[in-house]
Amino acid sequence: MKNEGRAGTTRTVVALLLTALFIAFEGYALWYKGDASVAMVPLALLVVWLFVTKLETGFLLMALLTPFAIDIALLPGMELSMPVEPMMILFSAIFFFRVLLTKSYDLRLLRHPVSLLLLASLAWMAFTSATSQLPWVSIKYTLARLWFVVPFFFAGAQFFRDQRRLRQFFWAYAIGLGVVILIATTKTLGNFSDLQTLHRVMQPFYNDHTAYGCVIALLLPAAFYFVFARSSHGWRRVLSTALFAGLCIGLFFSYCRAAWISVVGAIGVYALIRMGMKVKWMVLLFGLGVGVFFVYQSDVLYKLGKNHQDSSYTLADQVKSISNISTDASNLERLNRWAAALRMWDERPVLGCGPGTYQFLYAGYQRSYQLSTISTNAGNLGNAHSEYIGPLTEQGIPGVTLVVLLFLTTFATGVRLYRTAADPHTARLALAFTLSLLTYYIHGVFNNFLDTDKLSVPFWAFTAVIVALDVYSEKRNDRMQGKTSASIPETDTTANAPTTTNPC
Repeated sequence: MKNEGRAGTTRTVVALLLTALFIAFEGYALWYKGDASVAMVPLALLVVWLFVTKLETGFLLMALLTPFAIDIALLPGMELSMPVEPMMILFSAIFFFRVLLTKSYDLRLLRHPVSLLLLASLAWMAFTSATSQLPWVSIKYTLARLWFVVPFFFAGAQFFRDQRRLRQFFWAYAIGLGVVILIATTKTLGNFSDLQTLHRVMQPFYNDHTAYGCVIALLLPAAFYFVFARSSHGWRRVLSTALFAGLCIGLFFSYCRAAWISVVGAIGVYALIRMGMKVKWMVLLFGLGVGVFFVYQSDVLYKLGKNHQDSSYTLADQVKSISNISTDASNLERLNRWAAALRMWDERPVLGCGPGTYQFLYAGYQRSYQLSTISTNAGNLGNAHSEYIGPLTEQGIPGVTLVVLLFLTTFATGVRLYRTAADPHTARLALAFTLSLLTYYIHGVFNNFLDTDKLSVPFWAFTAVIVALDVYSEKRNDRMQGKTSASIPETDTTANAPTTTNPC
């Protein structure tokens, strides 16, 4: 007992000495330097301790903080989203170290087609970074993609073996986003007639209304599922309903037309899935629509050119402006970016100009007759505004092919899981997250946000959900394959969810 008492006294003395030392350093920094950054040291040490001892809790903390993260220039030419990007880098390093040390990662996750395509995409990004026109820009871009993917896809897929972790992640991110929506909606009140103000009410948390609307659309189908899930009862159902209502309000006041289109598109695909249409026929139907557009593009573009309705704060006018390619500055600038991107791709069709380099190079590929009122010759206003044209320009044909295959394979896996999962709860869960991802696949035609933490965190985590459910869920036998999960009565199976703690 005496030894324990002495040890406790020693720890207390050491703690007091460290505290006194920290106060002295902080006082010096404030008095002589006017710098309070030393105050972040204890918080940083606490995060390191949390990641080392409870990695899964750190995973959830990053999800909660991401909606509040703000870009800060730490060094000239180097911005990080604080505080989450340093946390992602630390998490990735610790996760790699633990996997190498314990060799505990489930190889079934790595062998999944979605994982293989993602690894191939990362490998091609690394290769095209070496051939990039701006190598250091591409290397930083590729490294950023790694610390987005490692925590939220590779680590997330293993964490989500326990479906409770899946729900915890969703709610961690949704609560953070819900607070941002509440702040943005409050700032919206009284500014309904000023569209430019409405486009900025989500700042500083989201750079503009398009990313804000995109992430809300991404969460909507999953939130709708949790409203009606049998596991949601009592206060949980009330909270789920409040979240869904808040997301709907936020989506409406985001005035993001691409987000509205993505939700409508997801609803349409949901109807096709419920009708039993196979994925290959959906893809063929989409391809047929694209083919018809190109065949009759002259007539279509002529009719679109007669639309002069610009963006507006009224819903009807905002919907009408979606097809305005004659005067709407946002639409014209998007077409200008796409045209410049295709000219860049034409010069380097296989390797592209390098990951992340489009925004630094596209200015010289613009044409005066395509410039809009918001165009700039400095070429400093962002990327190619497409999750498909961007990789085509920066990584060539192989890059965009891998992106399309990754999206299609994830979607097909989710639909197949919905139709074959033995547990109806798992089937509906897979469908909800598949439709959530589908909103981004559709939105990706008009914008690309996977180079930001705001969208990468939920996107890669939702992709990991599909992989984890596919690997760890039980499938129905051949005799049951002809039935759809809609014909199976819903039962509450959350009590039987696996509770195994991930060794990583």
